[in-house]
Amino acid sequence: MTVGLIPGSFDPFHNGHLEVVERAALIFDEIVVAAIRNPQKSEALFDLDERRVMISESCAHLAKVTIVSISKLLVDVARDVNATAIVKGLRAVSDFESELQMAQMNRSLSGVETLFIPSSSSHSFISSRLLREVARYGGDVAPFVPPVVAAQLAIKYPKVPS
Repeated sequence: MTVGLIPGSFDPFHNGHLEVVERAALIFDEIVVAAIRNPQKSEALFDLDERRVMISESCAHLAKVTIVSISKLLVDVARDVNATAIVKGLRAVSDFESELQMAQMNRSLSGVETLFIPSSSSHSFISSRLLREVARYGGDVAPFVPPVVAAQLAIKYPKVPS
């Protein structure tokens, strides 16, 4: 059985992330989406449990997807879930440089390969950071995120009449 491990901070999970999960589900027998607390990023908007719930609901139409929340080395998670490969989405060439370094480090540490899935052009500009900013200032992020995420962002950033 092949297992694709899709790690990310997913803060918040958006349609670009969902696209990667859906496309990977066509390649692997099982998909494990791992929400990670990334200490190199700013303070999280959603805690790991909130992210896990949103990802789970967003991927409910995919039978072979499981969601985990982790705060340890990715290669240890890969070992724990018997991952065949780590799957990463790429939006632009600028993503490739850092993702390549991580892929090489992960392979050196564990022997697990990384598979890159380029996003479609309709999702290539979407980033969690931009979505948080748009939502914070009252912009409509619904076209870019699954409905459960749009609802949770509306709770975090209620629109204030101007």
